[in-house]
Amino acid sequence: MSGKFEVYEDRSGKFRFRLKASNGQIVASGEAYETKAAARKGCESVQKAAEGAKVVEA
Repeated sequence: MSGKFEVYEDRSGKFRFRLKASNGQIVASGEAYETKAAARKGCESVQKAAEGAKVVEA
């Protein structure tokens, strides 16, 4: 099983996403969005940005 994005509503009523590894560990989380659709778009943006991204030391 691969990782997955979860979109959820936080305690303040905003929508957020988190990326979970196949072992269930949260490896990334997103900012607060006003709508569920906007949070889903945030997931898609991360997917696109990560495709082919290089790992560099900062």
